[in-house]
Amino acid sequence: MAQKNILHMLTPHKHVSPFDVNMAADAGYDVIVPYENVTLDEVADLVQDAIFSRPPHFGVSTGIFFGGDDAVLALDMIDAAKAALVPPFGTNIFADPAGSFTTAAAMVACVERVIREKHGRELAGTRIAVFGATGVVGYCSAVIAALEGAHVTLVGHNGVARVQARADEMKARFGVDVAAVNGATDAEKAAVLAETEIVFAAAKAGVRVLTAENLGAAPKLLAAADVNAVPPSGIEGVDVFDLGKPIAGSSALGVGALAIGNVKYQTESGLFRRMIEAESVLALDFRDAFTLARTLVPEL
Repeated sequence: MAQKNILHMLTPHKHVSPFDVNMAADAGYDVIVPYENVTLDEVADLVQDAIFSRPPHFGVSTGIFFGGDDAVLALDMIDAAKAALVPPFGTNIFADPAGSFTTAAAMVACVERVIREKHGRELAGTRIAVFGATGVVGYCSAVIAALEGAHVTLVGHNGVARVQARADEMKARFGVDVAAVNGATDAEKAAVLAETEIVFAAAKAGVRVLTAENLGAAPKLLAAADVNAVPPSGIEGVDVFDLGKPIAGSSALGVGALAIGNVKYQTESGLFRRMIEAESVLALDFRDAFTLARTLVPEL
């Protein structure tokens, strides 16, 4: 019996992402099947259909991928999939909702390389402010940094309630303590940036979060990363190709969206290939993406 590499791509949305389909195909999957409008309570049945239709030793050639645009739901779907496994039957499991897990991993890894090579610093102990923290990339980057020992603050744009809810969620799920503040006005941003050493900007595309004036008033800033490639940039003065380039009028070094995107692309592709090449079944999320992304950031 031919042992084909089969990937089942599940999303809670109307469409599976063409980006992810292309990535999986180019990584080497033989068969890719989309499942759309999938709810959390349907995951177990779909996973068991996938695993029981093949011999147990074919489990490493079967993959379940979760898309969508909700980091918490994707993590819940991973948990549901793992709970549905019946050894010795298994399958590879991977989530990357809206590309957020691999994008966040790439952003944090790029910043880590910049501060290490340019400032001799590590993530542990640094003070990080995350703008756009309620979104999927902001959420994951905050958790990754906090797990690495950084002091993370989630910055809201319309009050503190939503970011505080995210902070509470991170504490409950990952055991990390992150702060939550409002950053709607320039005065509130200035208060946050007064002690901030690293900025992650992960707000909606085309939304400017920080101006040159904001950055110029941040005396301790080491690096500022922006995942927004759609003009205007999320952080004024950061070019999309920057990877450790000084930001004019600021003490910070910039990390731009396409520099991050290059590492993100390699990370997602690499995780798909890792599943194809696996000798035992895997369950991959943004922590695995970060481990891989760290090895892919180019030297400065």
